[in-house]
Amino acid sequence: MIKVSESAKLKVSSLMKDEGFDPMVDFVRVGVKSGGCSGLSYELKFDKLKLDDDKIYTDNSVRILVDKKSLLYLIGTTLEYSGGLNGKGFVFNNPNANRTCGCGESFSL
Repeated sequence: MIKVSESAKLKVSSLMKDEGFDPMVDFVRVGVKSGGCSGLSYELKFDKLKLDDDKIYTDNSVRILVDKKSLLYLIGTTLEYSGGLNGKGFVFNNPNANRTCGCGESFSL
């Protein structure tokens, strides 16, 4: 299960509308890929289609797609958003990560 904070929900909804997606129908696709300074990095994008190997989660009215490979790395993760002058944008708080890089965009297990 992936959680979505209130600040992330508001930002996701705003960005989806700006890009022509409907937050009530379309999805936020969250995934993990090889790369980054710690070995794995997060992916976040909007999608209209569910693939056969996707799991669907809904938290805080945000519809989330996660492929089966990424799911093992993301269980228990909370998607947060930090704006403002010192904000980092979207942040993944992942309890499974043993190490993260300074930018917070990559991790290792």
